Amino acid sequence: MTSDTMDAADARAWMQRFFAAFDREQQALTDLDRRSGDGDFGANLRSALGRARTALEDAQTATPGDVLDVVSTAFLHTGGTSGPLFGMWFRQLAKATRTDAVGVAELARGFADGTATVRRLGGAKPGDKTMVDAMVPATEALSAATGGLADALAAAAVAARAGAGSTADMLANRGRASYVGEVARGVLDPGAVAVALLVESLRG
Repeated sequence: MTSDTMDAADARAWMQRFFAAFDREQQALTDLDRRSGDGDFGANLRSALGRARTALEDAQTATPGDVLDVVSTAFLHTGGTSGPLFGMWFRQLAKATRTDAVGVAELARGFADGTATVRRLGGAKPGDKTMVDAMVPATEALSAATGGLADALAAAAVAARAGAGSTADMLANRGRASYVGEVARGVLDPGAVAVALLVESLRG
């Protein structure tokens, strides 16, 4: 990754870092979902990322968008609620990054379009204790960035992690966690934590 752009090789490296981060955190994500949902989040994410890893091995990718299209398709063929939502988020980001090299503006537009799609399809808003609570602050940080790509990604990573952390005190209004009410208070939303891992992995 150059100081101000990301190309297809950088996008592949981003996904490899995300795969590795998920491998480290899979059990923790599963435990979070077991405490607030049905416990299948880690398994569904493992299935999607497994498909993405395999597909990327043979895929010809000339742009970051090509890489993200492969990941999107893998998520869209995954069960549960979060898999298809992640798939649509990646699909929108792919649409915004189908050029040889992309910068902060293209990433910010893709994050914004992806997050808007997730909110429209899932019906969640900030404060509902969902992945949106990490997506929205990350998007806002990218959109507000005025420096280079590295600084913008650092700000987005900090914002995503803070957003994920904020879900601990929330009462869930969407998803499985909403079924258990106060039982899930004090538990981080696993979808928001996964988004934080994804955004943190952008930093090379």
